[in-house]
Amino acid sequence: MDIAQAKRKENIAEYILYLWQIEDLLRALQFSPEAIYSQLVAPRQVDEEQKHIFLLWYMDIVNLLRKEGKEESGHLEHTLHLIGDMHNLHLQLMQNPIGEHYRKTFQTLAPQLPMLRTLVKKEDVCDTELCFRALYAAMLYRIKGDKKRAEAINDTIELVSPVIAELAAMYRKVERGEVDLFKNM
Repeated sequence: MDIAQAKRKENIAEYILYLWQIEDLLRALQFSPEAIYSQLVAPRQVDEEQKHIFLLWYMDIVNLLRKEGKEESGHLEHTLHLIGDMHNLHLQLMQNPIGEHYRKTFQTLAPQLPMLRTLVKKEDVCDTELCFRALYAAMLYRIKGDKKRAEAINDTIELVSPVIAELAAMYRKVERGEVDLFKNM
């Protein structure tokens, strides 16, 4: 909860990837309140009231996953909507003068997108979601020690990361009112 709040304020991309990781962690713990408490809450160096708040936060995510029918797999609508917002920003940056640097960064990735769709096995998602899924898959491959798959996607990840980083930075600026997307139009 505290980590998620900090990531949400500072970097929307890290926030989304963090929540996806929490979803999978909760699934691995089989949504058990006891397991969630012992593995995720009890080790924290906070008072009992804070521990209770953390447990409730995790259980809220569990309840959302169940409500959305994503007990086995999938991601919460909340994060998918955020990715949708980021994709809308991506589309604006691809058209508006303020996106000149972003377009150059994205153009290095664009030729790799068809191959990335094949590797990630997601044909029906927008480019922004595809990039997030690739980043998350790469993270999981590293955690699992799957060197073969990690190597297959590594070159592309080096192209994906700067695009998502720049998009997340611009998202933050737009959200804070520091950037006008339609300036000089």
